[in-house]
Amino acid sequence: MNLTEQQRAAISAKWKGQHILSVDQFNRLDLETILAVADDMRVIVKTVGTCDLLKGKLTCNLFYEPSTRTSSSFAAASERLGGSVILINNVQFSSVTKGETLPDTIRAVGSYTDAIVLRHYEKGAAELAAKYSPKPIINAGDGPGEHPTQALLDLFTIKRELGKIDGLTVTLLGDLKYGRTVHSLARLLTNFEGIKINYVSPDSLRMPDYLIKQVGDAGVEQHEYDALEPIIAETDILYVTRVQKERFDDLAHYEAVKDAFIISPETLKDAKQEMRVLHPLPRVNEITMEVDDDPRAAYFRQMENGMYVRMALLYLVLGKQ
Repeated sequence: MNLTEQQRAAISAKWKGQHILSVDQFNRLDLETILAVADDMRVIVKTVGTCDLLKGKLTCNLFYEPSTRTSSSFAAASERLGGSVILINNVQFSSVTKGETLPDTIRAVGSYTDAIVLRHYEKGAAELAAKYSPKPIINAGDGPGEHPTQALLDLFTIKRELGKIDGLTVTLLGDLKYGRTVHSLARLLTNFEGIKINYVSPDSLRMPDYLIKQVGDAGVEQHEYDALEPIIAETDILYVTRVQKERFDDLAHYEAVKDAFIISPETLKDAKQEMRVLHPLPRVNEITMEVDDDPRAAYFRQMENGMYVRMALLYLVLGKQ
């Protein structure tokens, strides 16, 4: 979709100073805008490296959970746009240990920054923070809840790799119970036409019923499987997730399911040549390193795309209109 400058300005004005909390706040036009702006950001980085669209703006990465990719991606996005960033990646060693609540921490950080990128281990933390924040909150993952910026970069990757999103068969594989990335992506896909989603997981890690209902109510065709083989040949996007040890209270349960699915060159022998393998990273052993040399392996390109999408979001929330 090609947008005029006037259209982009009108839509970006909608997000000026707004929180980015959930994929449910986006409609099709919003998504087309974000993808278009992200592609502009990609061109900026590839041609000149940096710009001054966020000159004078200060963001804070407030991370209650460990992160390498998301934190550094947001930091790079801010710096590429000419802004500055404060990195707080070990909140457990800060005033939280003194008993400070999330609302008070948010009020404090918001008093000297222009936006807060928040990652938290509790579902709903970003929504809570937004109630008390004087500045925009961008949800960088809230426990097993959502990861909207990851889902947006996933969409951008799909569009970049296959040239379209409408009409694709997307197979989500692995930990679908706790995987916030697949929760967000499945909901975003409801904005597109002719989408089919396959869920592949152990029974104990299946996609939550409320999400299946939400996606189904939007008219998306869905199917559940406990094996990949029956559907690998029809899959356009294979989205692999790791089994997240940190989400399990019962370590024995984790050990029982951690190696349920391992993607190898043999796994992909019946897949389409234009099919793409995505993964939000980090991986453990769910995709073998031998797959990395397959041109269908798009997960490192996907990681790079995260910076362009986060540049777009920061620009829409904070930048010059």
